[in-house]
Amino acid sequence: MYRFLLTRQWLITMLIGLLLIPATIKLGFWQLHRHEARVARNELIGKALTASPVPFDSLSAAPGAAVPSALTWRAVTATGQYDPAHEFVVRKRTDSNGTLGYFVVTPLKLSDGKGTVLVNRGWVPSGDGATEYPPVPAAPAGEVTLTGRLRADETTGSSGGWVKDRAGLPARQFNLINTEQQSKETGTTLLGGYLELTATNPAPADQPELIPAPDHSDIGPHMAYAIQWWLFTAMIPVGVWVLIRREAKDRAKQAAEPEVELDALPA
Repeated sequence: MYRFLLTRQWLITMLIGLLLIPATIKLGFWQLHRHEARVARNELIGKALTASPVPFDSLSAAPGAAVPSALTWRAVTATGQYDPAHEFVVRKRTDSNGTLGYFVVTPLKLSDGKGTVLVNRGWVPSGDGATEYPPVPAAPAGEVTLTGRLRADETTGSSGGWVKDRAGLPARQFNLINTEQQSKETGTTLLGGYLELTATNPAPADQPELIPAPDHSDIGPHMAYAIQWWLFTAMIPVGVWVLIRREAKDRAKQAAEPEVELDALPA
């Protein structure tokens, strides 16, 4: 009854089904791991944002030091004076509404003499043209105490490749916030990573739009995708069996039909 399964067509069909089963299982676990990574990231960000602020130079004490992922978003403080002469803007950045503009980054010379910290003071809209330096609220003069979030240096790799470090940009405009790049540009000793500003004391009369805290509540659709892949896994053998049974019934029906003799047909 099932000898048709040995035909070339059905052997290929069953082979495809057998190959799809481990593939869909693997894809399900891939989405599960993405879900677990997203949950772990959200927990890490949540703990970092709610922790008591610590001095920036207690976490990044050396020039060019890499900020580990476990410390990214950690609440930090820094006290010193801004260095507006080496201020720059970062192109193609958006505000909370998705409007394209610039991030304003100003170095802060630490009062304890341990180095200089890059401070992302926030977002400003684009000016009259992409080649002109945009209007930027002046950095506060005198000593200030900043509170913010510790961020790692930006690189083309960390951006997923969508931000390229291109040459030939207008003066004081860059595509990345990178301390190594700025140290070479200005000769200033910069501690690794940068501070993403959330508050200034004393508060300035005017300042760029502060960058909102990252969303750490959304877990994404990855768990749902994992379940979908595993449902596909279960459906594959069921679907193949349904096709086999249908084929067997069709063949049995054809075999049961009486053959019509040619001599019996009307002339």
